Amino acid sequence: MKVEEIKTITVLGAGSMGHQIGMLCALGGYETMIQDINEAALKDAGEKLEGIMSKWVKKGKITEDQKTEAFGRLQFSTNLEEAAVRADFIIEAIVEKLDVKREVFEKLDQLADPNTILATNSSTIVNSLIASATNRKEKVVNMHFFFPPLVMDCVEVVMSEATSEETAQLTMAVCERINRTGVLLKKEISGFVANRILGALQKEAMYLYEEGIADFEDIDLICRKALNHPIGPFELMDLSGIDVGYYVMQQRYNETRNPEDKPSKAIEDKVKAGTLGRKTGKGWYDYTKEGVKN
Repeated sequence: MKVEEIKTITVLGAGSMGHQIGMLCALGGYETMIQDINEAALKDAGEKLEGIMSKWVKKGKITEDQKTEAFGRLQFSTNLEEAAVRADFIIEAIVEKLDVKREVFEKLDQLADPNTILATNSSTIVNSLIASATNRKEKVVNMHFFFPPLVMDCVEVVMSEATSEETAQLTMAVCERINRTGVLLKKEISGFVANRILGALQKEAMYLYEEGIADFEDIDLICRKALNHPIGPFELMDLSGIDVGYYVMQQRYNETRNPEDKPSKAIEDKVKAGTLGRKTGKGWYDYTKEGVKN
């Protein structure tokens, strides 16, 4: 397959990552479908994208015509078969659970054209663990966007031993077309680069908090003021979703069986309580309180 032959992209999952990835693809000129089993999630995704793109027009990032053209290329569907059959390139952006991803990729392998590339937006799971559910290991690749995709200009493109060079280069070309900087990693490792570094920071922050060395607000303050980080580790957990980080750590532990990789009790407690960060109104911080920045 040549990059010019990739004309239609399907994004699976209309959540915080998927709907923005889909918008990037539509803005990049691809006929794009966002698929989700939840009709309400698709409706919410469409409304959010309309709001974001309207702000972009006001700020002069895009013109009204560009916005209209992009939405003209964007479709929404609850039908997985329809979404898979039409796609030249599929980006999966569903829940960070290996068994769920393997089940979806097995279905995609049966539904999609044999030449269709299957990319996973997993933030930690290496694609070889998912690709083994298919008969096209050479066409499976990691395409890890960062939150929020419409803002963050980086995509980790990760090859397994089975991923073909053609698949990797086509994925890099898609990154360029949607105006994102792709960085190619030719060797797999759980968590890739950014999240391994971030995970080490978060692990140390949790240790300092649970040992009573400093409160989470003070740890965030030190990271912002002394290290010049835009936000602290606890603020970042709230932004990306505490449950997302929990699933990432749980997956890492399942792979390594190293007790140090298990989610901390404080994080586990928050997941059980459903206080997952900004999306639920409360996490480490309470976003329902006056004066808390949303």
